[in-house]
Amino acid sequence: MLAAGQVNTPKSIPAFSADEALAAAKKFDKNELVIKAQVLAGGRGKGHFSNGLQSGVHLIDSPEQAQDLASKMIGSNLITKQTGEAGKLCTAVMLAERRTPKKEYYAAILNDRSSLGPVLVASSEGGMSIEEVARDTPEKIVKTPIDFQNGLSQSEALDIAKKLGFSTDDAIKQAAGIFQNLFKIFKEKDMTQIEINPLAETEDGAVLAMDAKFGFDENAEFRQQDVFKLRDTTQEDPQEVEAAEHGLNFIKLDGNIGCLVNGAGLAMATMDVLTHQGGSPANFLDVGGSATPAAVKKAFELLLTEKSVRAIYVNVFGGIMRCDMIAEGIIKATKELDLKVPLVVRLQGTKSEEARKLIADSGLKIFATTGLDEGARLAVQKANEYAASN
Repeated sequence: MLAAGQVNTPKSIPAFSADEALAAAKKFDKNELVIKAQVLAGGRGKGHFSNGLQSGVHLIDSPEQAQDLASKMIGSNLITKQTGEAGKLCTAVMLAERRTPKKEYYAAILNDRSSLGPVLVASSEGGMSIEEVARDTPEKIVKTPIDFQNGLSQSEALDIAKKLGFSTDDAIKQAAGIFQNLFKIFKEKDMTQIEINPLAETEDGAVLAMDAKFGFDENAEFRQQDVFKLRDTTQEDPQEVEAAEHGLNFIKLDGNIGCLVNGAGLAMATMDVLTHQGGSPANFLDVGGSATPAAVKKAFELLLTEKSVRAIYVNVFGGIMRCDMIAEGIIKATKELDLKVPLVVRLQGTKSEEARKLIADSGLKIFATTGLDEGARLAVQKANEYAASN
């Protein structure tokens, strides 16, 4: 994608097995290569594999070395600071020509809330976490808002390259062209993020994107089908993938109170209130504005797959969503899943009175509330009681 967008990169070949890595390494005109584990997480170089191999990035000097390292990487989990303790399964490696950087830089294009548009974030400190640069040496970060319609002008791009300190006029021109082309890719591919780290000026005078991270707007899938066909669900949490298939937005967290909410804003507020009351959310789960009883049941199934869940807090404000339909799904899930953990339900808005009557008439042990804080407080209390007795 970078090459197609006229952003120079080192020659690279993917491999999905040790034998493929051996064959790929032999296609280069030199033996001095780099092998990189392909997982959707940063910090690979400082990570380690579940089998004891250190680092997901290695310099190699022969095809046989590529084969050996690939055999240890592929099929093992790589644990980095971004993956959590379980790590992510490595299903492929990338073989790339080794280009020696004289200086490493950082470049990214992101959507910026303050300027209400895209912004180019660049730094003379590449090859490390940009968060660390922002914390320790923020003066080394250059931020430039980009006109979405017209893109980055040549004069703006050249000015940024000069500020970063590229060493020659030719390198400055190369870097400026990369900045302009990165935005073109960002716009054409409906991206939310494009990050190059490091962007390197090599010993031989080339400016290359040595590594990249892309993010895409899921709402644009209908016109970016070629991109979304590349999605590798083995790199994603299986429950989150399953949730998306049912129209649910689900993200696992480390707490013990399962949350089922409609609307991302209300979901965030619910997690905040639970935390304020001394609880710990086990997840973010937004059922959206048009969930059916079947979708609500699926949401409960996802919540209950986590053994750490000690209570469930349902917080729904019915606007487009009808509370009575949510109540039907809650009752159905409680019965069919033989729910054991305490269930606290707050239903407000459209058809809320009918919903509360359905729950009351069900005869099930469901704790109904009307206040947000009251519900959160009760959910925390019930979670603690359940944990103490089980």
